Amino acid sequence: MRTEGQVSKSRPFRVHGARDFGAAVKHFRSRAGLTQADLAARAGIHRAYLSELEGGRTTEALERLMTLFRELGVRVTLAPEAW
Repeated sequence: MRTEGQVSKSRPFRVHGARDFGAAVKHFRSRAGLTQADLAARAGIHRAYLSELEGGRTTEALERLMTLFRELGVRVTLAPEAW
């Protein structure tokens, strides 16, 4: 697949790390018509933190989750029908 952060309606979107995770969050937030402030308030997090996540910032919690998935052989993908 191309750069993982790019969205394709015909192929699954693979989440391999913080950059891909951030791109997916931003895509679905925008698709839902929410601002960062809206989503942050709903999720109970600070808007600046959401901005950092969408920008691909790696956090310890996200790295731990990705490590768990890798060790378990789990691939995180969002199927085209989710778009």
